Formats: sequence, C-alpha cells, structure tokens
Amino acid sequence: MHQLTKTDFIQYLNCPKSLWLLKNKPEDFPKGEFSLFLEKLIKEGYEVEEYAQKLFPDAIKLPDFGSSELTKQEIDKGKTQLFQATFETQKGVFARIDILEKKEDDTWHIYEVKSSTSVKKDKKHNHLKDACFQKHAMIENGYEVSQVSIIHLNKDYVRQGDINPHQLLEIEDVTEQINDLYSSVVNQINSAVTYINKESISLNTCTCREDTRSNHCDSFKYFNPDIPDYSIYEIGRISAKKVMELTNQDILSISDIPSDYSLNDKQQLQVESVRQNQPIIDHKEIKNKISSLEFPLHFIDYETYASAIPRIDGVKPHQHIPFQVSIHSMQHDGSIEHFEYLAHELELPNKLNQFMETSTGKTGTFVSWHASFEMSRNKDMIEMLPQYEEYLSYMNNNMFDLEDVFKTDYVDYRFHGSTSIKKVLPVLLPELSYDDLDVQNGTMALDLWGRMVMDNDFDENKEEVRKNLLAYCELDTLAMVELYKKLNNICIYLKYH
Repeated sequence: MHQLTKTDFIQYLNCPKSLWLLKNKPEDFPKGEFSLFLEKLIKEGYEVEEYAQKLFPDAIKLPDFGSSELTKQEIDKGKTQLFQATFETQKGVFARIDILEKKEDDTWHIYEVKSSTSVKKDKKHNHLKDACFQKHAMIENGYEVSQVSIIHLNKDYVRQGDINPHQLLEIEDVTEQINDLYSSVVNQINSAVTYINKESISLNTCTCREDTRSNHCDSFKYFNPDIPDYSIYEIGRISAKKVMELTNQDILSISDIPSDYSLNDKQQLQVESVRQNQPIIDHKEIKNKISSLEFPLHFIDYETYASAIPRIDGVKPHQHIPFQVSIHSMQHDGSIEHFEYLAHELELPNKLNQFMETSTGKTGTFVSWHASFEMSRNKDMIEMLPQYEEYLSYMNNNMFDLEDVFKTDYVDYRFHGSTSIKKVLPVLLPELSYDDLDVQNGTMALDLWGRMVMDNDFDENKEEVRKNLLAYCELDTLAMVELYKKLNNICIYLKYH
C-alpha cells in the first residue's frame, strides 16, 4: 500500500496519472532539477514555522521525522500543544501538522503555517485543501477537530529592530471554509488513495492535455509523446477552454488550426507566423515606437533580493531589495557608456540610488524589459527612501518597455509563445548567449549574492562571484541595446523602401 502525503494529494489534484507514475514507476518519473527557487521556498517555510512556534511557548516539539505512535504517546500523556504532530490512517493517509492545540472541550485546533502573505486558494497552492487533508487524518484516528486556522505573514509588517512574531504573523480562522469543503475533499482523498494503489493505468495521455502549458505536470511529455513542436500549448495566453476545444478536434499543431478559428489579435499573429514560417513584422508601428524615444536612452536592469522574513529594517515580507544595477546609456550619435553597481552587503538601496542618479541624471528615456518589474521596484524604493522620489518618479514617467514591441509588432513563432528576453535573444542575436555565463538567471543571482553577503560559511571566491554577477547583469542590458539596434535598422530599412 502506497502512502499518501499532503504534497502527494495536491499533485493528485493537478494530475492523477503523474502521481501514479511517481508512486508506481519512480524510475520512469522525470527527475528534473531541484530548482534553487524551490529550495529557497522550502528553507523560508521552515523559517516562518520557527517564528510561528514562538506564538506557542509551552508547546513540545516532536522529532521532524517522528512517528504517529510517538504523537499518540505524547497526547495520552496529556500534552495539549504540539509541533509536528503526526497521524497516519489505516489507508495510508499521512499527515504532519505544523501546530496542534487541544481546546478546553477536548477538541483540537489545527494551525497550518504558510510563508505567503495570504490564504492561497489557487490550483497549485490550495491552503484550504491542505488543511482539510490534515483534519481528515486526525478524524480517522478518532480525534475531533473543531477549529482550523492558517498562520501566514502579515503583508503590511515592516521590520524595525528585532522581529515580533505577533506582528510578523497573522492567524486567520478558516473553520467555516474548511467545513464547507470537507466532505468533497475527503472524497478526493479516498479517490487518490484508490488511484495510486491501482496495479496499472493507461499510460496514453493525461488530464493535463486539456490544460494550458503552465499547468502541465512534470511528466507531461511521458504521457503525451505525440505533442509536436510549435504546439497549440505555445499560443500566448490561450485559455484552457480553447485548448480543450482544439484537442477534442485532435488539433495539436498551431499549423493545423483552422483559419476561421476564433483567437485574439496577438494569438492570431503567432499562428500566422507559424503558417508563413517567418516573423510577422509591423515595420510602421516599430518605427513609431522607436522614433518616439528621447535620447539619451538608458537601458536598465535590476537584480533584487527578497525573503519571506525581512532581513533588514524598513522592509516587508517578500519585498524585493535591488542590490545590483546595470545601465547602458546611449547618446543620439550612437555612443554608449556602461554603468554598473553591485552592493557589498544587504542594505536599503541608498548607495544604489545615488549611483544611478549620478550616472544618468533626470534625462532621456529609460528602457527596460518587462518594465513593470523595474517600475514596481522604483515605487518600493520611493517608500523606503523618499529622498529619491523625484528621480525615481522621473524614471517611471519616462520608462519604455522594449518587450512590448515583441508582443505585437515583431512576432516570431521561434519565440515559442514567449516574449522573455531569453527566448527572443537566441533567435535574433544568437551570438549573444547566456549559456557561457556562470550566472544564468535572476534566481541564481539572488541565491549566489545572498549567500555571499550573509552566509558566514560561504567558501567561494568572492571576487570571482562578483565578476560573474556583473557579467550576467551587463548582458541583460547589452542584449537590450543590440535588440534596439536591430529594431532601429528595421526603421532605417523602412525609410529607404
């Protein structure tokens, strides 16, 4: 009999076949890389738990891998508050409860601890179904659960000095919501237990086939080997309803979509690019956008550090702190100067702002990729450091998002439905590549820099690490410069043709 954990159950809800494969044919389950981002989330989850436990100073901490028998022994001894209480049902449903408290009427109160700033109810992170799972495991062991709460971070908390867990955390009673969901979730739990213990299932397709790409399970390719290159799943922002309509007609390739099929204008451009086997370029609109930019052009990119528990004063949970910036400034004559800054410690970005304002002044146009990120960081920094409001507001009021051009005006099927710079760059400028860099994405930059400045056991060469971080951020802005030049050449071509 296979054990069903809370994590297993959420995986089952997303794709039953994927969980069956993991339990019954683990050698065939795609291993994948354990991402730095996931590792960070797990570590931060433990940190939030430690602060939540301070709300219950009289509770006993059971071993991290303690048995259900040990939990029962402690309860039988009269213990009324426990961390990591463990329960397993006869059917193999296994739950480890973050915090458990016995009430005066001999019923129990379950507390689930989350590192988010609210109760999540989406498909991938359903905190209510998590809690229903825990409640079910207890009830099957003969305990009465009368109350369920979610402990999560207070989104408005700003650290000032030592952290007070009562201010950092919020306890949200979700008992009524759990009661409304409970019977249907128990049915799903029972179905999951039955399903994972089947001797065999059909290995042809999985339910994810009728869902969008971001909701595909890890084993999607295993169950759906017939999905072609440039498939319908790559169509930007396609809905699950549209995916289902097309798959029900056995249409999997973009090139097979009927010409009269209803898609929005952006999606239709992508389909047309596949059909024509070439990019769809709106030369006039690109010229209008590019020619409207005021020189000098400051191509800018931030790298930021964020953590669930604020590390320094003046910061909220999960708030991004820019620790690095790269700026390529281009004058009207095409000359370019590069400015770069990388902090030596985690601090409010006072020095970074001083550096940026000295480097660029309140002149010209700031050019970024996915500008909402830079603009949001600027708004955060105005709150943190109001003395830079005039400069940061100028930047936001004169910001141009280069990514927008590739959403509607330069659409190429080879971008695979994405306008990420890491998808656009290899197609248009293959000579510029992140592949040769030691730091290849923002998560790596965040992780490496965070460990370098805060981990006393960091044993890598710091000068080498700084060089690698600077090289990565510099390529982000250099890539924008070269893509801008590429687009400008299109404008020049249009002028003479």
